[in-house]
Amino acid sequence: MDPLTEVVALLQPSASFSKTVSCVGGWRVRRVEAGRPFYCVVLGGSACLTIPGREPMPLHDGDFVLVPSAYDFAMSSLEPPPDDIENIPVEIGRGEFRLGPADLTPDVRLLVGYCEFGSPDAAMLVSLLPQIVHVRGESRLATLVGLVADEARDERLGREVILARLLEVLLIEAFRSSETAAVSQGLVRGLADRHIAVALRRMHETPTRPWTVAQLAKEAALSRSAFFDRFNRTVGLAPMEYLLAWRMALAKGRLRRNEGSITEVAEYVGYSSASAFSVAFARHVGMPPARYGRQQASI
Repeated sequence: MDPLTEVVALLQPSASFSKTVSCVGGWRVRRVEAGRPFYCVVLGGSACLTIPGREPMPLHDGDFVLVPSAYDFAMSSLEPPPDDIENIPVEIGRGEFRLGPADLTPDVRLLVGYCEFGSPDAAMLVSLLPQIVHVRGESRLATLVGLVADEARDERLGREVILARLLEVLLIEAFRSSETAAVSQGLVRGLADRHIAVALRRMHETPTRPWTVAQLAKEAALSRSAFFDRFNRTVGLAPMEYLLAWRMALAKGRLRRNEGSITEVAEYVGYSSASAFSVAFARHVGMPPARYGRQQASI
């Protein structure tokens, strides 16, 4: 797998809710979430997404937006009502909601949804991704969101497996379709840099290798100082911090699945001894690997 595919697969996405919303007139819906991933595609008309600390983002027909970790945001008409007015969506059919009078032709149609990340390392993995993704005019994303919504509403055999795969495809397509210039620091921006991408791929291909900054800089065809600064600037972490976080994510995955002894897990992520791995793991995770494995097995 390439690094982006690996991170998305490790996130273990699953669908929790999706709906179609039609809106008329001036409206606003505000949501306070517990870090749930939120996505939306505009099926017709225009709307506005507002996230604290960012400029309001107008969304138009065919636009797709993804917030991998949403906490506080609002969706509204381009000309929203006064700040103290919020609307409550009314269900008018299975998976269909309305904002505004039901007897009027809607100005805007949205397909919105939430998903969950099953990985205990979701916070770390999400930190490697852009804070927000906005893609214009990519019909593939609208099709994928529609497939997710259809599958989420039906109780057919294999539903959970298909939803998980569809969400993985949706997330990867969203990240690779985004404009790199507008993407915040993280893995996607790093993979778009032809020098940093080489180093990232090498770390993911062979995490067991005892990498140094100098060796990674050589792989990236940059001087040590230029590589270090460029990696920090694009990914948001120092090269060795990223490598440690990735090794620990892989180790936790193996421990959760009970795949091998502590010594075997240590070797799998590049440590020459179980003791050195245990010290690094405890410092990074806050508990020894053996206790982490027992704790996860009991969940």
